[in-house]
Amino acid sequence: MSDFETTLYIAADPQRVWDAITGEEGSRAVMWGSALRGELTPGSRYEYVGPGQDGDETVHVYGEVLAAEPGALLQLTEHPGPTYRENHAELTSRMTWRLEAAGDDLTKLTFTNDRWSDAHPAEAETAETWPLVLSSFKSWIETGRALPFPS
Repeated sequence: MSDFETTLYIAADPQRVWDAITGEEGSRAVMWGSALRGELTPGSRYEYVGPGQDGDETVHVYGEVLAAEPGALLQLTEHPGPTYRENHAELTSRMTWRLEAAGDDLTKLTFTNDRWSDAHPAEAETAETWPLVLSSFKSWIETGRALPFPS
């Protein structure tokens, strides 16, 4: 399985970047209208919920919070939502968001998506999807506008 990792710099302090990634407004702006729900404490369940095949409350992705340090680290397991795959519970990967101050009002964000289960259907799309999502977070944080995703 291939790991995906990229680093980008965002003109905002780490707490502001964290708030955009974990808060409802930033999440909905960038994650196709989905909000991140759940307690961000290790061992807790989280979900990305929003418009989709099952209506406005479609669970697109869910998993367990592995680590959460506001303004510094968010690490989650990932499963596709039940509406997408019958074997959704067997399909997993890990997402890690590392935020570091890199100067005044500058954050170094390193994102990793790894530990893919065998035959996870999203793995093949990762190299194209994550750069778009991360660039959209950067744009939203810096300008207030998410990128217009291609259909």
